[in-house]
Amino acid sequence: MFSGRFQLLRSIRVVPNISYSSSLIRPFLQSRRYASSRQEKAPVEVDVRNQTTQTSVTKPKANTNLRKAASASLSIREKQTPTRGAIRPVVTLSTAERYLLSPLLSVLKSSNATMFAEALWLPVVRVQAASKAQDGDQHDAEHEPGEAFLFENGCAVFWGIEEDDARRFLDNLVRKNGVEIGRYAEEEIEEVEFVADASEKTRLQGDLIILGESLPLSNPEELLPSSLPTPSLPETTLPARYAYSEALARSTALSAIETGVEEFLSGASRLPESLSATGKPGLGRTEIIKRMGLLLKFRQRIFLNPQNFTDMPEVYWSEAVLEKHFNQMSEALEIKSRTQLVNAKITYAVELQSVMRELLTEASGHRMELIIIALIAVEVTLAFIREIPELWKQFRGQEHSIERGRH
Repeated sequence: MFSGRFQLLRSIRVVPNISYSSSLIRPFLQSRRYASSRQEKAPVEVDVRNQTTQTSVTKPKANTNLRKAASASLSIREKQTPTRGAIRPVVTLSTAERYLLSPLLSVLKSSNATMFAEALWLPVVRVQAASKAQDGDQHDAEHEPGEAFLFENGCAVFWGIEEDDARRFLDNLVRKNGVEIGRYAEEEIEEVEFVADASEKTRLQGDLIILGESLPLSNPEELLPSSLPTPSLPETTLPARYAYSEALARSTALSAIETGVEEFLSGASRLPESLSATGKPGLGRTEIIKRMGLLLKFRQRIFLNPQNFTDMPEVYWSEAVLEKHFNQMSEALEIKSRTQLVNAKITYAVELQSVMRELLTEASGHRMELIIIALIAVEVTLAFIREIPELWKQFRGQEHSIERGRH
């Protein structure tokens, strides 16, 4: 079984994080980077017998990108109905530039993993957590199962799995199987929440995804796998969960690019000052070419990769309902405006590097001119030295001829 591959997690103590004031968020308008910086978490009592967490959740999470609209979800969070389930997390992690899904699918054949549109879908994800009973003994408690979508752009979206559990699960899955291309030094994260309520319509309200009544698909046979495994979450909202997941994956992958561009600009911020102070670029030709290549790589990931940030995925062309869910999440995460902003920053960085390259070219051209002048001077000197004896002979010959003519 799929959970059998991760028995090592049984020895790790996991304390669910349900604290909503334990994250420090960088200002949204400064860099548009949504990074989470976790502080120490308070332990949460876990009931092993019924596998439920004894904590009431009414407050929106602080480390969500949708926090500007978080107040819109308070009415749902505070209102309890018989048909409404518990509020659970949706954690999106971006750990690399790309995942190799084909070999990963081969590894996970025995766990009912399958391709769902452009993602590798894990219908059941189970994690183990250690909990101390009243007698002081250590027991293993299994959380309520969730699911995961893994995308080729290096992102994984976990439904119903806590952040720490998702990190360990993903690290054990992708790193040990060697399917990461261009792993990041520090992963990017997006975190929202969802609740299942059959009496509500499926929608995004504030920072809360509500999974409820969904309209039927126009062409279900083109989207759903031919053999659909039994999921841990309701099958009726599976397409909606995929649409929200793809938008979250795009946003998290874009956050990774934003981080890279910000770091690049931070390193290049001293170049204009150095240029104005010394009149020299301060970088070699090879270094500038490498920087240009990095910027082109950023731009390629934005516009040219199959899962880029500008094109509408083909799966939604014939599915208006899923397109609505995808656009709703994309607009809430401001993917379009963030893409334009990061592209403008890349354009500025390219122009800066182009100026440096032109200065190097100009300096190189000036040196070449001096070298050519020196070579001409040397050639003239050598020619003059070589011709002096002949000129002297001609001069002496003319003098002798004049003297003979006088006699």
